[in-house]
Amino acid sequence: MSEPRAPLANAWLRSRQRSWTQWLRDRQRPRDLPVAEAQRYVERYRALAADLATARRMLPGSATTAALETLYANAHTSIDRSRRQTLAAIGELFRRRIPAVMGALAPTILWIGLLFVLTTAAGYWLVSQYPDLVRLVASGKMIEKVESGQLWTDDIFNITPSSVMSVRILSNNIVVSLFAFCSGVLFGLGAFYITALNGLMFGALLAFTHQHGLDGELLKFVVAHGPVEISVICIAAAAGTALGESLIRPSAPTRRESFQRTASALGPALLACALLLIGCGFIEGFVSPNPHVPFLPRAVIGFGYWIAMVLLLRGGLHAPPAAKL
Repeated sequence: MSEPRAPLANAWLRSRQRSWTQWLRDRQRPRDLPVAEAQRYVERYRALAADLATARRMLPGSATTAALETLYANAHTSIDRSRRQTLAAIGELFRRRIPAVMGALAPTILWIGLLFVLTTAAGYWLVSQYPDLVRLVASGKMIEKVESGQLWTDDIFNITPSSVMSVRILSNNIVVSLFAFCSGVLFGLGAFYITALNGLMFGALLAFTHQHGLDGELLKFVVAHGPVEISVICIAAAAGTALGESLIRPSAPTRRESFQRTASALGPALLACALLLIGCGFIEGFVSPNPHVPFLPRAVIGFGYWIAMVLLLRGGLHAPPAAKL
């Protein structure tokens, strides 16, 4: 290093020494930190990268530059390394994180559930009073089937293999739930629309099948998978509503940051919904369309699975405090 640059380099080293000492003391990974602290961690990492570039220019081949290269490599590894999904981490997810998010969403889920019940009743009343309205929610083939005394689901078990049908149903349920969640970006209105639409359709089909004496068969078909499937749609819609609320009433300095924080916090709830829908797809593919399964076993499966869902979402018998979204 030339003599004229030595004072400048020494001054720079003294100004940055405190920051580098903090890196040596820091043992936490950014994945173990709250969001705000993790963001500061990343900013410090960028500053360290800039320091390394400066050291290579001002002090090439020096011990300081070599030490900074090692420090930067360790910091990069701590940020880039994926967190190991150990049994302890998975247990923490189901014991604390999912129940905390569900506790925060509980009031919204109740309102969404009430909306589904009211729109189901509205759909039932509308088709009971004006039967032709069923054509808005049912295809011509479905209407012909019911008018001939059969449900549109009667031939599914004989035509499509249960394994294939289960995958199709699972895909459809996940798409509906994701749409209920993602549509919340429209300030929550999309989530309300999806919930209301599903309620109106279910009520309308229930009234239409009742007019032809097939409402009992429809309930027999849905009782095994319906309680959990409807609950998951309501949970996804409630999560979408929370997403919309983060834009209407941001909890961070900017709407973008508020949206990002809320979407990240809702991740465990969406994971739980996906796992529950896998079970629904299996039941709806192998049990619901099978005419040889009586009503009572279907009801036991349906409400037993619903109770299991509640226990999962509450973290068993221990429900931790609700998280603030």
